[in-house]
Amino acid sequence: MSSDPSASPAHTVLQDVFGYEQFRGPQQAIVEHVIGGGDALVLMPTGGGKSLCYQVPAIVRQQQGRGVTIVISPLIALMHDQVGALHEAGVEAAFLNSTLSYDEAQ
Repeated sequence: MSSDPSASPAHTVLQDVFGYEQFRGPQQAIVEHVIGGGDALVLMPTGGGKSLCYQVPAIVRQQQGRGVTIVISPLIALMHDQVGALHEAGVEAAFLNSTLSYDEAQ
């Protein structure tokens, strides 16, 4: 069995979906922990790569048939931007917030 981290499902998603060659800082350890079913509270500065710490595990877990990921965000603009970016990358994603009509929310 290979111990090459670039052979992991997380690294494959990082490259194929997001176009990055490698994780930064603690991202890989966080991602692998979450993929394994662990919880994580991630504190990083703006632009530090927090989004990948839940987006990569969500995609890997979905590919493994392990359910849906729900992300709670207090910023409507961030929800819109991130869902739009995921759609551009070919990832199925949606948001639910107060800007949606009742019919849209259904």
